[in-house]
Amino acid sequence: MSGTFARLRVRLALLLGAAEIHLRLRLPRLMWALTRRPAAAPTAPFAELVRIESDPVYRALFCAELDAALDDRLATRTAMVEEIEAAAERLKALIGHGDHGRAA
Repeated sequence: MSGTFARLRVRLALLLGAAEIHLRLRLPRLMWALTRRPAAAPTAPFAELVRIESDPVYRALFCAELDAALDDRLATRTAMVEEIEAAAERLKALIGHGDHGRAA
């Protein structure tokens, strides 16, 4: 009797596995919605700050990346200001010459 029950359990497991594969192929969004996912591990609110303060190597890396990001932002803003100033000069030149048809 236990041999028959074991074969039945194996067949049922194989059947459920095949049904899952079929559903995943036919209805991927539904299967994604029904799939259990582990909850995100809660992080301490100031874990990054604590690491920056306690690890000198990580602090140096963080400060270097921060400086690079600030330099990039400053360079982007400087380039934008230069473009705006150049456009303003072109606009002043067009207005000064009275060539309004070319501005459009």
